[in-house]
Amino acid sequence: MSIPQLLLCLSLSVLCISSKPTEKKDRVHHEPQLSDKAHDDAQSFDYDHDAFLGADEAKTFDQLTPEESKERLGKIVSKIDEDKDGFVTVEELKAWIKFAQKRWIYEDVERQWKGHDLNEDGLISWEEYKNATYGYIL
Repeated sequence: MSIPQLLLCLSLSVLCISSKPTEKKDRVHHEPQLSDKAHDDAQSFDYDHDAFLGADEAKTFDQLTPEESKERLGKIVSKIDEDKDGFVTVEELKAWIKFAQKRWIYEDVERQWKGHDLNEDGLISWEEYKNATYGYIL
């Protein structure tokens, strides 16, 4: 092997090594946050309220008196207790939180759909999407 060929191979090797990405990408799927509020129980329970009730329902509960809130939570707890043994297990609570979050997502999708389906035909054309999203005039 001649010196120019050796230098060329060495240069290509250095180039390949230096061009390798150094940033490691996160390949783990993380669960979405249950609330956009800070999770600090020492300060407030807003995060827990959003996670447990869903964002819209939590806003409603904020406006209730303590007695009304307690009564409503009692009704919700009976829904969470799937096996009706009088206790809420961790699995039942997790299932309820997932249910509450999915319900919020489906309601939000429905709300977004109605906002974009300007002619109310059940379909969203590109023109309807542009008009609803970017404010173009029909």
